[in-house]
Parts: sequence; structure tokens; C-alpha cells
Amino acid sequence: MAGRPPSKSSKPRANAKTALPEPKARTHDAAPKLLSGGNPQIAKGTGDAPVQAYIAAMPDWKQGIGRRLDALIVGAVPGVRKAVKWNSPFYGVDDGVWFLSFHCFAKYIKVAFFRGAALHPVPPGTSKQQDVRYLDVYEGKLDEAQFVDWVKQACKLPGEKM
Repeated sequence: MAGRPPSKSSKPRANAKTALPEPKARTHDAAPKLLSGGNPQIAKGTGDAPVQAYIAAMPDWKQGIGRRLDALIVGAVPGVRKAVKWNSPFYGVDDGVWFLSFHCFAKYIKVAFFRGAALHPVPPGTSKQQDVRYLDVYEGKLDEAQFVDWVKQACKLPGEKM
């Protein structure tokens, strides 16, 4: 091949023995996958960072509500502990003991109060579990004063160990 003109390609040619494989895409840089109903799939973890990653991955209007729920909880419970478990943010006052979580569904966000049956007034959504009560938050429909009142009550009750 001595008389062959140089290639016009800007990449140098490499033989099979010296060619390096193309770097693989880094999976942790990819956007989180949305599960059924639009719930973000976020790796479990403790602290604010995984919760903020979950909120950032919430679709559409739910992201703004997620930010607001988080801000209201943090404002109502100084020093609140946070984690992501089972693709949902959890909030508690002790390590591994939780009083509230929320989860995205197609048309709303479901807030779970783990000892909600003891709250006054009792949140409207019932559960198969005797103590759990739910609040379904639809776009533009969050009664912030009532939510904060429930959060302040819930954080004082014995939490759910998970």
C-alpha cells in the first residue's frame, strides 16, 4: 500500500490490535426513567440530594408541586430527615422512622401520612392500612395551610419504621 494517497478522514486509522473501544455512555448522567403514571425512578438514598433529584425528575406541573411540598415540610419541621425509598421521597424526624411520603401518579400526587388516622381533621383518602391516610394533590389544588397543619401534627406522632 506504499503508493496509496493518505485518507481524507480526520481520524487516524488504527489496526484491530491497537483500536480502543468507544467509551460507553455513563448511565448516572442519563435522565431518570419515568415509571407508570410518571413516577420518577430514583435510586434509593438518604439526605436531601436524592429527594431533590426525585423532585427535579417529576414531570410537568408535578415538579412545582413537589418543590412546594418539600419547602412546606422543611419549613414546618426544622431538621427534618429525608430519603428516597421505593421511588418516593420520605420525611421523618428520626433515622429510618418516617411520618410522610409522596408519589407521582398520572393525574395527581399522592401524599401518604403514615399515622394519618390520628390527624385532625383526618386527611380524606383512606387506605387498606388502618393508620394510613392519603391526600391527593391535583394541579393547582393544594390547601397549603391545611397541609402544613397536618405535617406539624404528623411529625409529633410515632413514625413508621421502614
